[in-house]
Amino acid sequence: MEGSLSLIIIIAIVAGISARVIANFFRVPSIVFLLLFGVALGGNGLNIVQPRLLGDGLEAIVSISVALILFDGGLNLQLKELGKVSASLRNLITIGTLITLIGGGVAAYWLSEFPWTIAFLYAALVVVTGPTVVNPIVEEVGLDRRLATILEGEGVLIDAIGAVLAVVVLDVALNPTSSVFAVVSDLGLRLGVGGLLGAIAGWLLGRFLQQAVFLAEDTKSAVVVAAVLGLFGIAQEIQSESGLTAVVLMGIVLRASEIPNSRALLKFKSQLVALIVSVLFILLSANLSIPSIFALGWGGVQTVLFLMLIVRPLNVIVSTWNSSLTWRQKAFLSWCAPRGIVAASVASLFSILLTERGVNGGESIKALVFLTIAMTVFLQGLSAKFVARILGLNQSDISGLVIIGSNPIGILVARLFQSNGQRVAIIDTSAELCKQAAAYDIPAFVSNGLDSKSLAQAGLDSVGTFVALTVNTDVNIVMAQLAAKEFNPPKVFAVYIKENEGDRNGQPEVQQAFSARVPIKTWNQYILQREVRVGEFLLTDEELQDQLNRFNTMFNAGILLPLLFERKGRLQIVSADMLWEKGDRIVYLLHTPKALTPAQSESLPPNTLDITPVVLSDLDIAKKTNDSNSSGIGSNGDPAATSPDYFLKMAKDILNRRS
Repeated sequence: MEGSLSLIIIIAIVAGISARVIANFFRVPSIVFLLLFGVALGGNGLNIVQPRLLGDGLEAIVSISVALILFDGGLNLQLKELGKVSASLRNLITIGTLITLIGGGVAAYWLSEFPWTIAFLYAALVVVTGPTVVNPIVEEVGLDRRLATILEGEGVLIDAIGAVLAVVVLDVALNPTSSVFAVVSDLGLRLGVGGLLGAIAGWLLGRFLQQAVFLAEDTKSAVVVAAVLGLFGIAQEIQSESGLTAVVLMGIVLRASEIPNSRALLKFKSQLVALIVSVLFILLSANLSIPSIFALGWGGVQTVLFLMLIVRPLNVIVSTWNSSLTWRQKAFLSWCAPRGIVAASVASLFSILLTERGVNGGESIKALVFLTIAMTVFLQGLSAKFVARILGLNQSDISGLVIIGSNPIGILVARLFQSNGQRVAIIDTSAELCKQAAAYDIPAFVSNGLDSKSLAQAGLDSVGTFVALTVNTDVNIVMAQLAAKEFNPPKVFAVYIKENEGDRNGQPEVQQAFSARVPIKTWNQYILQREVRVGEFLLTDEELQDQLNRFNTMFNAGILLPLLFERKGRLQIVSADMLWEKGDRIVYLLHTPKALTPAQSESLPPNTLDITPVVLSDLDIAKKTNDSNSSGIGSNGDPAATSPDYFLKMAKDILNRRS
């Protein structure tokens, strides 16, 4: 018997890791192959892995494993990120939980013909999503930080809430005479006790790790594991089923404690949890009865589809009603809600408990939960990247721009992006300069570019590009690094003077905007003095080298500044290390002093727009000055310059022109 038990664990470990390797190779959620391998090795397949031989040991393995999984989820959450989406996330794990509980219960009762108590017990089990399924999907799809935080936060927090809720519903199923007040108070007591114990334990553990400099790094990791399991056991003894809430809160508080060398701890925990999930899911799926799933019939399939297509979208619509999420982000949230290891684990435990207490329906619940896991993972998990691409939510596909600096160049860049149909926003400490941006319907925020809350309000968590364009190059690089670290937009630019490569090791990648050394203050002054032209030209295969030679000559002379380029229909910021390709359409500023002679003007690059230097000032692209030329009519009397939308029309012409 002892040899058989050892062999079961060994096979489960090998099969679980093999499934994870194959899943990584095909870039799909690992739970797909874990489920397939477990069923294939279990009693309905090769009958090699027989978890029933573990007896009570299986229940202990499941309980300890779920505790470590939820602690890891809490440890990966950051309070400052949760603050950005706190309202939507709060609603999803409260109102959304109630909607899923009611909707899932009604579906199981009407479609699967479960008794009401068993139907709501199923609904309580599938309230959870799960970080072990959601997080790999988020990483693979490449969602923006805001949407990823909502999905990850929901997966972690709702696991603990759902597990406790399921225990309360189980009590009702086993004791149907309980009053409503007793049920609600029982739920609140378990969440309260678990949350309090977890917060205290997390703070104490964080303080200990900060002071215990004598501990080796591997010992610190072992101390954390021991503390998690110790807390779980103590919480369970004080108040049954409060342990899961306790370990989640412990992980969140510990992450916020600024413990030294936390990266090594996070790496160790992720590796440990990967092993635990792999083994646990193999054991649970091997213990599954396939005939019990087929016995559900079409009613089981319809129940899951109702949960996916009706209940989840309703949940998201209600929970995010007043949020700033776009309809695309809400649509993805509605689609992406796969169930995972916690639902499977708790369902397996409940099946055993119900059978032991002589209550019918334990095996049916487990079968329907595993059917829910299979359908949501295969339908939602495998299609998540495709759905995100259709909705335009992949980071590589995200458009839009947030600019720090409501100066002449900042407003000019913003208007060009606007004319390309992209969403833009400007942040500046000057209320007067923000008013000038707002005059062109550019959302402007009077704030400091170092304020994460202002960056979130400007929409940085859902746009593709950030650029710092203030005249202070030192501040620009600091703001850009903050934006890259906190929001992780696909592209981060700043006007700054590049230091040696070794000086920025470990810092987020920030690209230099426009050129290696941009005298941005000087170019802003050129615009104020009406001494610039906006031009564009298309790099063609026939004249590519000749065009670039002329372009570089003027660029090196300091009279030309490349701003943007259009490639494959997408307008983008020019970087200092830009590699041009044929077909690129370059938009640039050209310094044209008022004393420019006709002979000099003939040296302009091909396709330069013939715009008189006075146009930019008359259109308030820069701050108005009080000199004699600040009136609505240009000094040259050009009537076209009096049109308030002339520059916008010019910008559209730039983007629509074809050679």
